[in-house]
Amino acid sequence: MTKTDALALWRDFKTELLCLGVSGLSLLLSALAPDAFPIDPAWAAIVLCGLPILKDAVIGLVTAFDIKADVLVATALTASVIIGEDFAAGEVAFIMQLGALLEEATTARARAGIEKLARLSPQTARFLKDGQEITAPADDVREGDELRVLPGETIPADGVVIRGQSSVDQALLTGESLPVDKTEGDEVFSGTVNRYGSFDMKATRSGENSSIQRMIRLVRSADAGKAKVVRLADRWATWIVAGAFAAALVTWFVTGEIIRAVTILVVFCPCSLVLATPTAIVAAIGNLTRHGILVREGDALERLADVKICAFDKTGTLTLGAPKVRETRSLKPELSSQELFRLTAGAELRSEHPLGRAVAQEFLERTQDEPPAVDDFRMIPGRGVRAAVDGHEVLAGNAAFLAEERGTLTDSALAQAAPFVEEGCTVIWTAVDGEISGFIALADMPRPDAKNTVLSLQRAGVTPVLLTGDHRNAARHVAETLGIHDVRAECLPEDKMRFVNERDDVCMIGDGVNDAPALKKARVGIAMGGMGSDIAVDAADLVLTRDGIREVPHAFLLARRMMAAIRFNLSFSMALNFAAIILAASGLLTPVTGALVHNAGSVAVILHSALLLKWEEKNA
Repeated sequence: MTKTDALALWRDFKTELLCLGVSGLSLLLSALAPDAFPIDPAWAAIVLCGLPILKDAVIGLVTAFDIKADVLVATALTASVIIGEDFAAGEVAFIMQLGALLEEATTARARAGIEKLARLSPQTARFLKDGQEITAPADDVREGDELRVLPGETIPADGVVIRGQSSVDQALLTGESLPVDKTEGDEVFSGTVNRYGSFDMKATRSGENSSIQRMIRLVRSADAGKAKVVRLADRWATWIVAGAFAAALVTWFVTGEIIRAVTILVVFCPCSLVLATPTAIVAAIGNLTRHGILVREGDALERLADVKICAFDKTGTLTLGAPKVRETRSLKPELSSQELFRLTAGAELRSEHPLGRAVAQEFLERTQDEPPAVDDFRMIPGRGVRAAVDGHEVLAGNAAFLAEERGTLTDSALAQAAPFVEEGCTVIWTAVDGEISGFIALADMPRPDAKNTVLSLQRAGVTPVLLTGDHRNAARHVAETLGIHDVRAECLPEDKMRFVNERDDVCMIGDGVNDAPALKKARVGIAMGGMGSDIAVDAADLVLTRDGIREVPHAFLLARRMMAAIRFNLSFSMALNFAAIILAASGLLTPVTGALVHNAGSVAVILHSALLLKWEEKNA
């Protein structure tokens, strides 16, 4: 546990930790010097740890006839106190409360995701009425209203562009790594961001029907539907309680010794059974923390052990989330590809578009040369750029832009670019001194560790699936590169959520706001913490704090190893309980020695669980 983790634990459970500390000290004093005090120090543990157990047992039994393990513990505590075995009562209460605290600490989590998502909703809108621009609350937008959206503003409603051109960042909804060019007749969505040009639009959906509000409803419904794992001691509580009382009554009836019956109640208390699960979970969480994985939901590792399908988002998860130059190709024999790259990068040096910035940045990184001289720069939003570069007139942009300025692209030129378009690349066409001279293909490249991660998961029996809002060609190319056979492209948030909802053994890994509903609804959600959105992190059960997914297979394998440790702990605890019952019934154990046997069992469970702290897969 790191210093930060310890401080967080103290802040969240200050009262419980103080009570446990005082109780532990009182039991130590009671064991070392029971006669040195007028009142047995073990009473501090009975009061601080035992009274909450008694209270919960009585309330649950009386109000709902809810028989939990607390009923047996409360009975053993009361019986031990009645016959004067204070240390046994205090020890049992202490162990039970320690297990409860560990369980609470592993399941504590912040739930701020919906609030953060709600804050992404646009607050104001620019209405166009009678030739005037009026700013008013976005909640006032109605279907048919005409609105104006300026660069950098969030689009206030779903609608259609009626005037102007721009590039819109739709990552909120689709996860696409690049802004999408918009012109008249194109659809735009609320909550997405207008990057460069201004445009006018007509609202088609607003308020509760808008895209951002549908996203919020999806996250809420997914959060409410996720099942919680019930503690095993409580699941078996009815049988444990019935068995304990039956054994105690039979022993009392046969032997006539009340102390033997009380001893059976003490040794039957599921102390080690309660500790079996949370101690293993805490140790596994510590292991994952060292591997750069933060566990936000305590029972997530129990669920992860059952996962058979791992669904990946593409952009920012399997890929780097930023465009990289894939190919530079000149269409003119007298112009080299390197020179085409230099001239295009020069024209894009002052561009605000991510594609243009990517070309310019990569040129500077590759060549380390001084940038070329640039004059008369002009940016046409949603189309491209125009500039004078080292005395050459250079145009760089999409096919429609160059077709308008320099004539239709030839079939030969389009044929050379076609393979890259089919693989999902975005193509920047370049014209030099009035002639279309070549193109640069850009793509969001796979992470260096992605292929090995997918292969490791397949070896572990987990089927990888690609779920992305990106285009089908880009999704197919990435999937083929990484060895993923099941591809679902052009997915909206509800499509991803529907996929993970169809089965109960799906883990979702993503980084964007559009992944949040699926992250919440999946059996286990894993978010990219480094470059992922805060909302995705809040929606997830596990968070990858390092840049990359190489530790994901370790999490799967550790979860399975943790469940094997839990099963061993439970089997050992039950075997120890039955052996102690036989000894107690035969009179070989007293309540105090029975409590000590339980103590030894609890320590054994903790030590076995602690082995998970350093566990590594041998073949990793």
